[in-house]
Amino acid sequence: MRRARIELVLFDLDGTLADTAPDLAAAVNRQRTERGLGPLPLDQLRPMASHGARGLIGRALGLAPGDAGYEEARLQFLSYYERALCVDTRLFAGMAETLEGLEADGRRWGVVTNKAARFTNPLMEQLGLHRRAACVVSGDTTPHAKPHPAPLLHALQACGAMAARAVYVGDDRRDIEAGRAASLRTVIAAYGYLGEAPDTHTWGADHAIDSPSDLLGWLPQA
Repeated sequence: MRRARIELVLFDLDGTLADTAPDLAAAVNRQRTERGLGPLPLDQLRPMASHGARGLIGRALGLAPGDAGYEEARLQFLSYYERALCVDTRLFAGMAETLEGLEADGRRWGVVTNKAARFTNPLMEQLGLHRRAACVVSGDTTPHAKPHPAPLLHALQACGAMAARAVYVGDDRRDIEAGRAASLRTVIAAYGYLGEAPDTHTWGADHAIDSPSDLLGWLPQA
């Protein structure tokens, strides 16, 4: 039986829709500099960018939740990032054309991220996307964040869409877990951050793409 046409494409934000790693890394490297440590290269911090403050502080400062000084470092990191969250952040190459292609094909798109709304909303505005997205669901929009399905279910409700006609694209295992739990088809953004030593073949996604433009070729066949 032929599957229903996908009418709504939901994207994770960090590492899927936009390359936010440079600005996230700049915030945590500022912390390292203030502590007398040299900045870490972006390629060492990039894999942790999808894990937000916890991942970046763990890699750059060696602190984990519950450690002495962690909460102070977390609040400082968020403050630094909030002041400069779209300096070097850009859409991934081909993403602008992909969004235009979705819109031209009559498909809506939205964002579901674990990033808090205080960062998500201004970032979407500075990227010029806030008026085009069918929905923007942040990490604090619902009581649960991914991998819980609640954010994706909220997005479906906000868009008046059925899970059978939607797909979620993300670059982290928890994105795929959340999408599957919400009964959406799922796509791995293999060009994204992917975490440390990822084995994406074990994630259970329906498909994987090496660039945003690959999505447009897959959708008619999905």
